[in-house]
Amino acid sequence: MIALRKKAARAPADVEQQLAGFIDKFEPRNRTLIRAVRRALRKRLPTAYELAYDNYNFFVIGYSPTERPSDAILSIAASATGVGLCFLYGATLRDPAKILKGSGNQTRSIHLESADVLARPDVESLIAAAIAQSRTPFRSTGRRQLIVRSVSAKQRPRRRGASRTPI
Repeated sequence: MIALRKKAARAPADVEQQLAGFIDKFEPRNRTLIRAVRRALRKRLPTAYELAYDNYNFFVIGYSPTERPSDAILSIAASATGVGLCFLYGATLRDPAKILKGSGNQTRSIHLESADVLARPDVESLIAAAIAQSRTPFRSTGRRQLIVRSVSAKQRPRRRGASRTPI
């Protein structure tokens, strides 16, 4: 695995271009969905750190009040089979509508058919609850920052029916 951390400061445009390359690996429908969900979450969390991972199984963008991945509360997780919104501490969220999926000790997720799902009252209340239970509050001012945390040399295909990415 190639790890890219903030140590070597890179121009924001370069990092955005790298992120665009990660997203471009997906089928057009998933590319559009990832970008739309990202826009919605950036609007909802304007001061968040976006922590990007182009890993073996998933492409992920985590949203955190700090640069530390352990502080992230939400993430977009995408694979060839679709896009989801992960609540990193979803097991502790009150979910009266029973929309969160998963049975692990910590994470729960929602499969996203469109970015409009984020505006549903039950999903918005889950996002608000995740923000409220964050151990570290999000900054009230400042700019978001995109950080590419890791890129795996070997990855599962990002498109259905595609062969594995060569090493």
